[in-house]
Amino acid sequence: MSLAGWWEQMRRVDPGELEMSNMGAWPAPVKSLVAALAMLLVLVLGYQLYLKDLLLQLDQRRADEIVLKQQFASKASQVANLLPYGEQMKAMESAFEQMLRQLPSDTEVPGLLEDISRTGLGSGLEFEEIKLLPEVVQPFYVELPIQITVTGGYHQLATFVSGVAGLPRIVTLHDFEIKPVAPQVGSKLRMNVLARTYRYKVPRP
Repeated sequence: MSLAGWWEQMRRVDPGELEMSNMGAWPAPVKSLVAALAMLLVLVLGYQLYLKDLLLQLDQRRADEIVLKQQFASKASQVANLLPYGEQMKAMESAFEQMLRQLPSDTEVPGLLEDISRTGLGSGLEFEEIKLLPEVVQPFYVELPIQITVTGGYHQLATFVSGVAGLPRIVTLHDFEIKPVAPQVGSKLRMNVLARTYRYKVPRP
């Protein structure tokens, strides 16, 4: 049946003649219209009561999937870099241990003073003073200041400074003061310098 024919039959139907108790006797066009409306109602109710929540859950799962893929990519990148990070940590630990070995313990300070004295004498200098000053406690280490006064020529002083810098233990030199010993002595100089060595501060148990 064409749409025009169906519409023509619908126009001939008198709604007053339709009885709810005898729906089987309704004209075919009315039955088809009622069936279509009933199907549409079922579809709308099914969407609202069932499909709508499922579609919302599907959208949420898709959003979760995107987040999980991003997290997976991030974790995969971290795992890929784990080996280089481990190698860097080993290198840093090795460098740290090497630096700790360069820090003298309390029992090694006298030997360090002997090394400084030997370096100065080997450079041709004369020592007027070499003494330990009070320790300076820092958060992770302890400074051991050493006041040094020597006399000698300019090149001898430079050789001494270079020799102290090359000692196996870490020693830094600060507060240089160089003056002529006396005008009549010529090129002889007096150098006052503060040397600092360091020891590792052992944490309290």
